[in-house]
Amino acid sequence: MKFVVLFGPQAVGKMTVGQELASITDLKLFHNHMTIDLVSPFFSYGTDEGRRLVQLFRHELFEAVAKSDLDGMIFTFVWAFDLEEDWAYIKQVTDLFESNGADIYYVELEADIEERLIRNQTENRLTHKPTKRDIAWSEGELKQTATLYRLNSQDGELDVDNYLRINNTHLDAATVAERIKQHFQL
Repeated sequence: MKFVVLFGPQAVGKMTVGQELASITDLKLFHNHMTIDLVSPFFSYGTDEGRRLVQLFRHELFEAVAKSDLDGMIFTFVWAFDLEEDWAYIKQVTDLFESNGADIYYVELEADIEERLIRNQTENRLTHKPTKRDIAWSEGELKQTATLYRLNSQDGELDVDNYLRINNTHLDAATVAERIKQHFQL
């Protein structure tokens, strides 16, 4: 079993790269908005109940996949490196997979904010992430979180095996996915 944590700021291309990686491997994609958008018609992710339900659904799916005979999973996540709770969450999830024999792979994407603002409006993003269809709101959130949180790691901050960082500002998703596949021999 392989568990790929694909992380970076909003609209960096995590889901799109994940889609491409899933198409060239036997890994299943679980992008973070699959649960956020499931819950959002009832409870905003910004509420306690919204976060609780998202975490509950994710945990149940992670546990089922970790114990399954699937080849593995790609999980996308916006990791705020200055929040201890995000570090704890990634540790909890990766520990679950590792305890069931999975190899863990960390892929960090980074891109210029100008490119991310363009990607924020792509058809693929808006098709798969209904809560991002209010462009003015999602653009505002993207800009705000870029000032509130540190959404990319500092050099040497991640002391883990199987780590790859890619600046994909000028790369298409298929190229990035192929790099990931080759680097980790997925």
